[in-house]
Amino acid sequence: MMISSAAPEAATRLLQFVNASPTPLHAVTTAAIRLEKAGFRKLREKDDWEQDLKGGGKFYVTRNQSCILAFTVPQKWKPGGGVSIVATHIDSPNLRVRPVSKKAKVGYLQVGVETYGGGLWHTWFDRDLSLAGRIILKDENGGFTSKLIKIDRPLLRVPSLAIHLERGAGDSFKFNQETEMLPILGMAEEQLNAAAQKASAAEVKATGVQEQHHTALLEVLSQELSVVLEDIHDFELHLYDTQPSQFGGIKNEFIFSPRMDNQFSSFCALDALAAFSASPAYASYASSATNNVNAIALFNHEEVGSVSTTGAESSLLPSLLSRLSPTPSALAQTIARSFLVSSDMTHAVHPNYLSKHEENHAPRINGGVVIKTNAKQRYASDAVGRFLLKKLVERRGGKVQEYEVRNDMACGSTVGPSLSKMGVRTIDIGCPMLSMHSIRETAGTHDVQSMIDLFTSFFEGFAELDAELVVD
Repeated sequence: MMISSAAPEAATRLLQFVNASPTPLHAVTTAAIRLEKAGFRKLREKDDWEQDLKGGGKFYVTRNQSCILAFTVPQKWKPGGGVSIVATHIDSPNLRVRPVSKKAKVGYLQVGVETYGGGLWHTWFDRDLSLAGRIILKDENGGFTSKLIKIDRPLLRVPSLAIHLERGAGDSFKFNQETEMLPILGMAEEQLNAAAQKASAAEVKATGVQEQHHTALLEVLSQELSVVLEDIHDFELHLYDTQPSQFGGIKNEFIFSPRMDNQFSSFCALDALAAFSASPAYASYASSATNNVNAIALFNHEEVGSVSTTGAESSLLPSLLSRLSPTPSALAQTIARSFLVSSDMTHAVHPNYLSKHEENHAPRINGGVVIKTNAKQRYASDAVGRFLLKKLVERRGGKVQEYEVRNDMACGSTVGPSLSKMGVRTIDIGCPMLSMHSIRETAGTHDVQSMIDLFTSFFEGFAELDAELVVD
């Protein structure tokens, strides 16, 4: 894919990240590659970190291939010091293949799917869909391994019903998600012929996976990974749109893309930490005894409540804080000196639906970072956090917008309120976008650099700024 050079360079890198990351599994792998290029070293949760964390360093940790935590430790940092954290999520609403997916009707092979998150599901109709995820394989040594897969060509489609067969459907598109949203994989006759040819060539012993899914689907997976079908023992597969992320608008001011919520924020956090840790300024930062540990946490399962082992309510961040400050007293000091920026996308004002925004809280695309506030604590922002964030944005010459939902509308939430339960001061921010939870969303190309600048300012200067503010 060719990406226009006329758009901001940071936005080009975002598109490359999103195009490589159709699932949280792929996003974690892509992030790990970037971190390793910046000199980060992988740690494992089951190992003893005590020796590794002495004397500074740059590290990252993954859990179940689907969330990632990265952090840098200044050389003179001691237990009880603060941690500057950016937390995001890398999952998005999508369709996922069921454990038993084999379905067939009137000559069509269909694949059973389950909806994940609160998607705008009508946008998934008539799109060129394919599969990505991970597969459990038997390896050449007789053991088993988990391998990522991303099939680049269209395999599936959820066809809409012609308007001639349901007059008025164009005015109000309603459908049953269980019975009328099944994707088509192919024609049954072709699958039967292929299976007959394979059976005549060699006898294949059926396994549970082979009984639960179409042989034609398993053949595609085995060919993509260059393995025999019998070596596939299980998998989890996501459907994704094969149309790549790209720039749009008369001056490339827009990003038309899947998964902007929330790979946009995740990329910006990753990019800021990796770039700052590899910059000339980092050496003096890391040698100071007063600076914080810098950390990013890219979580899974925010779209369904953050309650998994890889979600924001898991032990991942509390474990990091306790390993950095292993005594109760030191941990309490670390919590008091730390600050967490919860970054998730927010709703840009829509020109066709102006009434959906409170008139003084209507963020605009490419208008700068948005502070998200909610008196009912659906967002974790307060006056102290807003003050600190505005000062950090000012240091880089950026702009701040405000968002608060109307009183007659429900408010969504983020990882912020979940993570604030640790006791760490927390603020919720984001960048504006349209079509949130659609298969194709719209964000701003200039907002990418605005958010990277904020995170860079946060990593390089929060501890100094925080020392100037007295609250308790």
